[in-house]
Amino acid sequence: MNGTNTFAITDTTANPAPLGLFGFGMTTILLNLHNAGIFEMNSMIFAMGIFYGGLAQIIAGIMEAKKNNTFGLTAFVSYGFFWLTLVGLLVMPKLGWIVAASEAGMIAYLVMWGIFTAILFVGTLRISRALQFVFATLTILFFLLAIGDATGNTAIKHFTGYEGIICGASAVYTGAANLLNEVYGKKLLPVGLITKPSNLNYTA
Repeated sequence: MNGTNTFAITDTTANPAPLGLFGFGMTTILLNLHNAGIFEMNSMIFAMGIFYGGLAQIIAGIMEAKKNNTFGLTAFVSYGFFWLTLVGLLVMPKLGWIVAASEAGMIAYLVMWGIFTAILFVGTLRISRALQFVFATLTILFFLLAIGDATGNTAIKHFTGYEGIICGASAVYTGAANLLNEVYGKKLLPVGLITKPSNLNYTA
């Protein structure tokens, strides 16, 4: 007897979005507390940049790939490596491994990340209001950082720090919404979901 068996594969992997959002948001807040002039650049920021902002986001992005979420993969892996490159730019010259980046080089670095983030912001227009806010404020943050480096204006740099704290806090909120809404099975924290294709993991 001939027949065809059909098997359905069910995705049982956890939602990686909260991990990625918390990793990005918490590290962003801590760095921008420094930018706001509240404390010095220190090993705490470097450690967060390597392990939580960096490696945790990369892990989250790889998990998003397993869920066929191209946006999540691109965002989390990219920003995970952003944190690793930023730490490298700050630490490698101090170790004598390479000459420090010039002011023009750092401005170009920040502008490119601003352009990249603006592209991702367009993608969030199909996902949720919360992610729109995260990526809009992050785009502004990168360009403000570039302006601060270009002008050397301390007031702009401190203002940028406070804007970055708002950006990071919005990512933490979005991560908390993803996590708690899933755990409780209802909308505890709204994110303004616009559409939810099967391959996106941003809980309403």
